[in-house]
Order: sequence, then C-alpha cells, then structure tokens
Amino acid sequence: MGLLNRAKEQSALDQAKHAIEAGRHILVFKFIEAHTNSSATGAMTGINDQMEAVESLGWILDKMSACESNVVGALGKSERVAIICLYRRTPAGSQNSGPEG
Repeated sequence: MGLLNRAKEQSALDQAKHAIEAGRHILVFKFIEAHTNSSATGAMTGINDQMEAVESLGWILDKMSACESNVVGALGKSERVAIICLYRRTPAGSQNSGPEG
C-alpha cells in the first residue's frame, strides 16, 4: 500500500472514530479512487483498505452508490470513481439477541 492510500485509510479511521465519539449512529462517507483504465476489472485496493478501517470500528455498511467522472487537469485527463457509503451502528442497549429479542 502506498503512502497516499495509507493516509486515506487513516483519515477514514479518524473520521469514523470522531463520529462514534460524537454519538452518531449513521455515517455517510465518500471514497474516491483514481482509475487509469475504466474498462479493466480489478480490485480497488485503496477503497478496500479504507472501508475495512471504517468497519473495524463496528460501522456496518447499509447502502452504497457509485459514480464515475472524468477530470481534466495539468497532467491530462483522468477518471475518478466515487463511492458513497451509508454506514450504521446499532445504538447501545438495543441489540437483538435473536428472533425473540
């Protein structure tokens, strides 16, 4: 994992911790990854690591959506993928122990 991916993973972890400390039970998080070839199938390793960091704190992925866009900058045209994830945490004391609850 590169330095940039490690920094993004740590940022995701820090923000997920902050949401817990603030008493939040819902976290909406945007992950962005650059692609050099949108037609290639493969793992999005940077996003994998960031999502696992958030989930390591007990956040559970509830819903997600993705979109792609092209960005033109000084280095030319590049593609970005954004994944919007809605995570939830069960409020303390309301966890179900089974079907009878």
